[in-house]
Amino acid sequence: MAINTRGAKVLVFDIETAPILAYVWGLWENNVALNQIKSDWHIMSWAAKWVGQSEVMYMDQRHAKDISDDRTILKGIWKLLDEADIVITQNGKKFDQKKLNARFILNGMKPPSPYKHIDTRELAKKHFGFTSNKLEYMTHKLNTKYKKIKHSEFGGQELWNECLKGNIKAWKEMEKYNKHDVLATEELYEKFAPWDSSIDFNLYSNTDNVICSCGNGKFQKYGYKFTSKGKYQKYLCTSCGKITRDSTNLFSLIKRKSLRSSAA
Repeated sequence: MAINTRGAKVLVFDIETAPILAYVWGLWENNVALNQIKSDWHIMSWAAKWVGQSEVMYMDQRHAKDISDDRTILKGIWKLLDEADIVITQNGKKFDQKKLNARFILNGMKPPSPYKHIDTRELAKKHFGFTSNKLEYMTHKLNTKYKKIKHSEFGGQELWNECLKGNIKAWKEMEKYNKHDVLATEELYEKFAPWDSSIDFNLYSNTDNVICSCGNGKFQKYGYKFTSKGKYQKYLCTSCGKITRDSTNLFSLIKRKSLRSSAA
């Protein structure tokens, strides 16, 4: 099932950051003071993809004269975010978005245009009780094409260490890893889309035809949604099973006037 964005510009993105390097005197329970920091974190790379397009865009610091000066690649991701109506990430509300905002303001950049944010980790926590809400677990259980990949030649922290040293083979692995995370996140959201009611993609359409987020335009009536003040027709998407409702209140004016709310 492909996501039908109905005219909205939807960006899936993921960033990788450098670690903070610090002087410490032990392996456990360290409380690092500011004067113990040798070098602060910065953006090492980003990957992004417009939903509905095949290209996965990417920028990194492999050829930067000063690897900590990430202004050039920040301009690239800022431009994409500024164009986006909606972004999709995995744990991006807590990490990617805030990290980018920190680097934007530290580099004297203005905020990009406001966008709506869909976070697959938040959707997982809200709707499901998976053993793990990590991208690795969920994509290996749900995705069929793009599952989160493991590091091959450079395992774990070694990949970041080697990239910081300027190892081009490590940078090539970072690029593959970063891009694949974007593809895996996009496919994971396709699985979650029927459960997600946070955004109505029809708002961005120039037509009056109702289309489900999965791209299907056929629905069947599926009972009613009742609120404290109204009754609304529900519809079931015949393709993905997502349930939506009309905005027209089916109660008569007399019925609506007869409804009372608690005075408490």
